[in-house]
Amino acid sequence: MTDDEYERRVIDVLTSTHPGWYYQQRDLPGLPRWWATRYYPLRPDQRKAGARDVLGRTTLHGLVRALARHDKILHDLRY
Repeated sequence: MTDDEYERRVIDVLTSTHPGWYYQQRDLPGLPRWWATRYYPLRPDQRKAGARDVLGRTTLHGLVRALARHDKILHDLRY
């Protein structure tokens, strides 16, 4: 399996497990490579708890971890 195939499979899994997000890759120097953007904005209490509308990480693995932490924040709020 090539790196591109692996990345596509991970994005497919993210799309099915975290469907409220739009995923994209940007190759811009000095910026995170992988991005997840929520389709719908968060409530103020969710933001205050640490949830974000946009997550950016330099690696796909880092983005997966960030989404898991984000889910825990929302779970703890009973969202």
